[in-house]
Amino acid sequence: MTTTEVTAEQARLALVALRTEIGKAVVGQDTAVTALVLALLCRGHVLLEGVPGTAKTLMVRALSMAMRLNTKRVQFTPDLMPGDVTGSLVYDAKTSEFEFRPGPVFTNILLADEINRTPPKTQAALLEAMEERQVTVDGEPRKLPMPFVVAATQNPVEYEGTYPLPEAQLDRFLLKVTLDIPPRDAEIAVLARHAQGFDPRDLEAAGLRPVAGPEDLLAGQNAVRRVAVRDDVLAYVVDLCRATRQSPSLQLGVSPRGATALLAVSRAWAWLSGRDYVIPDDVKAMARPCLRHRVQVRPEAELEGVSADAVLESVLATVPVPR
Repeated sequence: MTTTEVTAEQARLALVALRTEIGKAVVGQDTAVTALVLALLCRGHVLLEGVPGTAKTLMVRALSMAMRLNTKRVQFTPDLMPGDVTGSLVYDAKTSEFEFRPGPVFTNILLADEINRTPPKTQAALLEAMEERQVTVDGEPRKLPMPFVVAATQNPVEYEGTYPLPEAQLDRFLLKVTLDIPPRDAEIAVLARHAQGFDPRDLEAAGLRPVAGPEDLLAGQNAVRRVAVRDDVLAYVVDLCRATRQSPSLQLGVSPRGATALLAVSRAWAWLSGRDYVIPDDVKAMARPCLRHRVQVRPEAELEGVSADAVLESVLATVPVPR
């Protein structure tokens, strides 16, 4: 086995160990943790949807600590300006010159809390950072640190006073994860930890330690690019996406960008699972989190109780799976 292969395997084991390490602070959110790791591997972004109090902020802080990455949090509000996110030029009286003060977007993992509460102008500034990995202030582009991932949250209950994300911006998110209220056993475990003195503001006291780092992530990204995909699996990805465009319950199906995202995240999932090739089950496992925000259910179908997940379930059941 060559040194590169050993490094790639060490990186995989380190990234897999993240779930166990973050479990010291966060209970019952393995799916969301895995989604964030996949986003880091694919250089994508994650949309987290869940009611308040489901440990979204704690999870991002725990991940950044376990990976030795920087993290910042922005609470999006209706009066938030683009400069509050990207940074702005500030006059320095000592030098009589304007100097750039970086905004919170200059970090590795940005937690964009309640992203749908801020006006489109500020959302567009974040969109440039997500897609181009740079911000433009006073006409000058400034590169963001690498890696850079946006973990954006939105509340599925309150829609008053919100600015729903346009389809073009939703399509920029690699994955959308729904954070449910944890089951009874997990909730009892949460309370038991707090009863034993767990402080969510002091993760070191909870025993959280770095188990991976940027070098593991870089090795993982290189290894994911080498994951093989058979022609019939490529065709399966395309057939799934084309089936959403022909569904009578949808007014908007998955775009070609969505198909490339599904392929990328399937390769990352296959590598994390210990394989250097993609199987149809990888595509199936990633279809719902990768595609649910890229489709739009018809209003009449919504009135009948049809959801995006239900349509995707139907598509997965009807499209022939390659042998």
